[in-house]
Amino acid sequence: MSDTTLDAVRSIIAEQAMIDVAEVKPESTLSDLGVDSLGLVEIVFAIEEKFDVTVPFNANDPSASEFDISSVQAAVDGVEKLRAAQA
Repeated sequence: MSDTTLDAVRSIIAEQAMIDVAEVKPESTLSDLGVDSLGLVEIVFAIEEKFDVTVPFNANDPSASEFDISSVQAAVDGVEKLRAAQA
């Protein structure tokens, strides 16, 4: 895992959740951080823009998508998989 990917995803989530980035731990779930469904959409859009990737539309349902956004670490892993697939 790239620390820069983790840092960027943490920053995106912190901004959307309106919390300090220090509160965003890899093991945190988005619900732990107070992210609602609209916040989730905003996070997905911000991830797509930041990393120039396309997140599957059903990312909020890990059982139906290859991109899991159930936790901060899962989102980071998903971003890195998408970026690797582009390479």
